Amino acid sequence: MAACSHFHIQRLTFRDPLEAFAPFANDKMAAFLDSADSSSGQGRFSYIAADPFRVIEAGACVTVDGTAVSGDPFTVLERELEKYRLETHPDLPPFQAGAVGFLGYELGRHIERLPAPSSEGLRAPDMVIGFYDTIAVFDLVQRQAWVISTSVARGNAEARSKVMALRIENAPSLAPIDWTLKGSWNLEVTQSEYEQRVSKIIDYIYAGDVFQVNLTQRFLGKLVDGLESIHLYRRLRALSPAPFAAFLACGKNFHLLSASPERFLRLSFDGLVDTRPIKGTRPRGQTPDDDAALAASLLASEKDRAENLMIVDLLRNDLSRVCRTGSVRATDLLTLETFASVHHLVSGIQGRLMPDLGCIDLFRASFPGGSITGAPKIRAMEIINELEPARRGPYCGAIVWMGFNGASESSISIRTIVIEDDCVVAQAGGAVVSDSDPSAEYAETLVKAAPLLESLTADCAPGRHTKRTG
Repeated sequence: MAACSHFHIQRLTFRDPLEAFAPFANDKMAAFLDSADSSSGQGRFSYIAADPFRVIEAGACVTVDGTAVSGDPFTVLERELEKYRLETHPDLPPFQAGAVGFLGYELGRHIERLPAPSSEGLRAPDMVIGFYDTIAVFDLVQRQAWVISTSVARGNAEARSKVMALRIENAPSLAPIDWTLKGSWNLEVTQSEYEQRVSKIIDYIYAGDVFQVNLTQRFLGKLVDGLESIHLYRRLRALSPAPFAAFLACGKNFHLLSASPERFLRLSFDGLVDTRPIKGTRPRGQTPDDDAALAASLLASEKDRAENLMIVDLLRNDLSRVCRTGSVRATDLLTLETFASVHHLVSGIQGRLMPDLGCIDLFRASFPGGSITGAPKIRAMEIINELEPARRGPYCGAIVWMGFNGASESSISIRTIVIEDDCVVAQAGGAVVSDSDPSAEYAETLVKAAPLLESLTADCAPGRHTKRTG
C-alpha cells in the first residue's frame, strides 16, 4: 500500500462488520454505515466511525461542540469542513476520514422559502454531524479491513488507530438475535384520514398546483425494557438488509436505525456526481411465480413509470444547478431492483460538478431529495407541511458521510426508525399522482413499513422475508 502523509493505516483481520461495531453501539456518538445487502451492486464498503473530535448540531440554532455559532447549518458545516482538507489516499476506499451524521428533512427551510415546520413530533435536532479522524473500513468484496487514522485534526494518529483496532479485535461474537421481547405500535392517523389526505392531494393536482406529492404516515411505539437500540437494529437488518443501512448514535438516548435502499447523492473526489431515485413499489410474492408476476407488473405499470420519470426530471434540474453544462444525463432508466420485502423501480442520473464547488453546494442544490417530496418540489413541500400532522425530522432527510478529501455519499433516510429515549417512530409513504387510488396508496405504506414494524413486534418468523431472495 502506497505511503501517504497524514495517514496511519492499520490492517485488521476481516470479520463481520456488524460484530465489529457492537462494542461502539452504546457510545454517545458513533456511526455504522452498513452495506448489508450488496446484491444490487450498490453496496461494497461498510464503515465504523467513533470518538469524534467535533460535533455540529442544528435546531433552534447551530452549535459547534455545544457553542452557538453564526450561520445556517449548511454554511457552518461547509466552514468547518474547509478547516480539515485532506489529500486522497490512492489505495484506500472512498471514505478515508471526515464527517458522518444526518441531515433532517426540515433543513430544507434553510435553502428554500417554506412554511415553518410543525411543532408536533420528536424533539430531534435538524442535524447532527460528527467529525471523525479515525474510522474502520470493511471491503466486503475483497474481504479486507483497515483502521484509518489521520493527523488532520489531532496528533497521536497511531495511538488512536491502535485503540480502535483493539476494540474491534476484542469484540465478542454476537449472540443469536433475541426475538422474545416485543413492543407494539399505534397509528398516528386512521386509514380513513390518510385516504382523505390522498384525495386532497389529487384535488391539488387537478387544480394545477402540483404533479406529484409524497405523503407519509407515522407509526408510534415504545422501546420495551431490555430491548436496546442495537438489538432492534439487528432485527431490522435481518428482516430487511439494505445497501445503505445505517446505525447512528447521535447523542444520549437518540438513535437512527436505517434500512434504506436508496442512494441520494454520491460525489467522487474528482467531481463525478450520481443519484439513484426510487419511485415505484411492489411487495414480494409468497411464491416464485407470484414474485415474478409482481415484478413484471411494476415494470409494465404506466403509473409507476410516470412517477419515476417525473422525479428523474426534477433531479436532472437540481443537478444542473451545480454541474457542468451538458454533463447531466440519465445513465439508466426504470430498472428493477429487488430487496427482501419489495421490488422497486430505480433510475440513475450522473453529472460532473462545476470546478471549485463541493458536496455542500450539491446539497444546497438538491436537498431534500425529490423522490420524497414531489414535483414541483417547493409546492409539494408546502402541501406536505399542510397535510402531515408532525414534522418529519431525520426521516426523509439524508444519512451522509463527507470526506475531508471532498468525496461524499448519502442515502435517503427512508425505511428508517428514529428512537428518542424510549419513543420509537417509524414512517412510510408514497407518491400521490392524478390517477392514484387512496386505498392502494395506504396499502403501499404498509408494505414499506412492514419490516420496520415487525422489528419491534417480532410477530413474524425470522427469515420470512429473506427466504424469497435466496
